[in-house]
Amino acid sequence: MNHQNKVVESYDKLAQLTQALQTLDHKIVVTIGSWDMLHIGHLRYLMQAKSRGDILVVGVDTDRAIKLYKGHLRPIVPQEERSEMLCYQSCVDYITYVDDVDKDGGWQYGLIDKIRPDVFIAVEDSYPEEQQAEISARCGELVVLPRQAEKTSTSRMIQKAVKGHVTEMMELLEKRG
Repeated sequence: MNHQNKVVESYDKLAQLTQALQTLDHKIVVTIGSWDMLHIGHLRYLMQAKSRGDILVVGVDTDRAIKLYKGHLRPIVPQEERSEMLCYQSCVDYITYVDDVDKDGGWQYGLIDKIRPDVFIAVEDSYPEEQQAEISARCGELVVLPRQAEKTSTSRMIQKAVKGHVTEMMELLEKRG
């Protein structure tokens, strides 16, 4: 499988595709995320998103965008690899990059303004109420899902790995000291 067949970088081209599919009565679902260090919570979330329609379009935040809202140490996995991993998920139909964020990391809605999806899927706590209202005005329906993994998140995985390495280094230093 050529994973590049699912990646559509141009919002104009993606809009043409989704509009044609909507004409054929396909329900278009969109979700956006960083998808850094893909884990079970991400996959459960994507499966839930796909169940809300026929075609799932996944926005992948660019490396630049993630640095604006998660800090300079993120992402861990480069955007091309994150999008390729998503391509291999059967529930994902199309992938596009999302880079339209302001200097504070706030999303500017370019993707949904262009393709006007039937459904937008968000995870709880990812958008404040004002932003949810903006999203709702731009698509047919906003669905807010709970987090899909209680114990697993990218941030927790990073913290656990770093804490483990730091603890191990400190123990080695104490032994040598």
